[in-house]
Amino acid sequence: MNKWRSGSSLERNWLCKTLLISTALQVAFATQTHGNEKPLTVSAVVSADRPVNRLVPTEALGAGVDGHEKGECAQMFTDKNITEMLSAGLGPLTYRLRTELGGEVWHWNPRGTWSDPVQNCGYWTSDNSLGEPINVSYGYRLPRRGNTIDQANDDDYSRIADGDPNSFWKSNPYLDSHFTGESDDAHPQWVVIDLGASKLVNAIRIHWGTPYATRYRIEYWPGDDPMHLHPDDDDDWQPFAYGKIDHAHAGSELIRLTERPRAVQFVRILMSKSSHIAAQSPDDIRDWLGFAIREIDLGKMGKDGRFHDHVRHAPDRHRQTIIYTSSTDPWHCAEDLDPSTEQPGLDFVLRSKLTNNLPVLVAVGVLYDTPENAAAEIQYLLRRNYSLEGIELGEEPDGQWVSPEDYAALYAGVARRLAKLKSPLKVGGPSLQSFEDQLLAWADAAGNRSWMNRFLEWIRGAKVRLDFLSFEFYPFDNICADAAPHLLEIPERLGAMMASLRRDGVPAEIPWLLTEYGYSVFAGRPEVDIEGALFNADTVGVFLSLGGAKPYLYGYEPNYLQDELKCSWGNLMMLQLSPKSDQLNRLSTYYAAPHERMDAAGKRAARNLSGHHKRNEKWRARSDASYHNCVCGSTTGQAVGPARNQQGSQTRSAAQCGVQSSRRKAAATFCRAS
Repeated sequence: MNKWRSGSSLERNWLCKTLLISTALQVAFATQTHGNEKPLTVSAVVSADRPVNRLVPTEALGAGVDGHEKGECAQMFTDKNITEMLSAGLGPLTYRLRTELGGEVWHWNPRGTWSDPVQNCGYWTSDNSLGEPINVSYGYRLPRRGNTIDQANDDDYSRIADGDPNSFWKSNPYLDSHFTGESDDAHPQWVVIDLGASKLVNAIRIHWGTPYATRYRIEYWPGDDPMHLHPDDDDDWQPFAYGKIDHAHAGSELIRLTERPRAVQFVRILMSKSSHIAAQSPDDIRDWLGFAIREIDLGKMGKDGRFHDHVRHAPDRHRQTIIYTSSTDPWHCAEDLDPSTEQPGLDFVLRSKLTNNLPVLVAVGVLYDTPENAAAEIQYLLRRNYSLEGIELGEEPDGQWVSPEDYAALYAGVARRLAKLKSPLKVGGPSLQSFEDQLLAWADAAGNRSWMNRFLEWIRGAKVRLDFLSFEFYPFDNICADAAPHLLEIPERLGAMMASLRRDGVPAEIPWLLTEYGYSVFAGRPEVDIEGALFNADTVGVFLSLGGAKPYLYGYEPNYLQDELKCSWGNLMMLQLSPKSDQLNRLSTYYAAPHERMDAAGKRAARNLSGHHKRNEKWRARSDASYHNCVCGSTTGQAVGPARNQQGSQTRSAAQCGVQSSRRKAAATFCRAS
């Protein structure tokens, strides 16, 4: 950057200091002395004339704001709270999109038009004309939803297993050749049924909606779990003996899959050719495209012809058999408004001091939205003359089981619409979930299992821009375990993620953005104690030393403590809200932020942080009662001292909860229900 050369000495030396501090903290954790043990002396040499990265900290170290529960935006974003947030010294802002994780369509502007205005239903496009400022916005549930599980509140359900013959799942029409320009079978759509355990299966009954599949295959997974792949797995979907259907018809279809029942847990319906018909001949072409299923029965047919269905049918996420689908139609109605969650309004955020007068990275819906609505959003923001860093297309498609080719096609549809606006704004994504080793997908025809490599190949072939890469880092699912060993793994874990993405072909020349980072997707004590501060510092240092451009902290807004996995209280946040007053409590992660000026309490807290390793054993012995008093009872603005729970080994990890939550907010509802 040119500003780097003219910046202050603090800016020029900030990265080197960060790396030195990060290294020292790692060594401190690894080499704690006990008794009369001789301490280890470590020396570090920095070559100032050979920097690994160059940046202006005030323009590189950012944070994000996100959607929340009903009414929480007003509680979090008061003038007083915003002033306190800004005092942490973080610079650029990214706008996160909770609706994209909840399987909902985003009405970013409450004013807009329906494709069927008579019924107030169909495909929604928010109004891009200037009017009253947008201070809050909402998501709308999708009545043609396919997935049982989502990554936000996780309180909706699949229409394929709800027991209602009048409801149905429908795939996203924007993946049809009518919109993609590809062959009919370029984007096959699928449904996966998870029976929860291995059960004997030899028959399936599919109750088709319209349009239905005229050609499809029914397969089973021979391994453990096709929805959470590992590099050492070499399993692939296998066909049932009689599972290939080439000339299907409408209505209900009972298919005997094998002569002898086979023990399976996961079954997939892979649909490659659509009937391209619609109920009652609607005028909107989108109703004609894709595939629709009303209900699925899967089980065992006896010699007497009786069918035993293993699928649990219920309009409830926790009582129905888990269903996964490749995509969902964004069709909905006015009555589908989800009143339980809200997004802070675009005008409210972009007019506020939260922007620090810096360009903002904004998001548009892709997976559960329409290209028309996304383009209208950006056109609106441009008309407002807001300063924008770029446009992030969608959020976490990999964590929502979207194939790389399907996401690439939806990405391209939005990117091409945005290109027509003649704006120089950068477009990118995909805001990948945190992963280990390599980001994997089911093998394609060539045997390629790399999700990112296949996405990149598709958009390059389509000549669609990817101006920046965005991904997230939440490495530790087991929030209840001892944090010290986890902290030592940060450089290796983050380094492995970035190395994997490089091998998959992500260009080094484009900016790499860490659009969210935090200790865990689950709430727990390490996030509000010294461990959270150390995690943030080390993550930022490692990311920047490996060439990253901008890291954005998740947990910028003040929030409340939660005991999610019943082992300790915490949350991803710098500032703690009090249920009884408007006083904010500054937490350890606040003091680890890059602000240059500290009050007396802050300086005392910083000294406490630097001496943490000397008192680690003493803090380890603190009880839950003293911890609660320290965190929940303090309103003095002093930093929270670290204390660990001794029950961590007996609590559930994220995997044991049954879903890999994409971030903290997604985990709460699911784990409470578990």
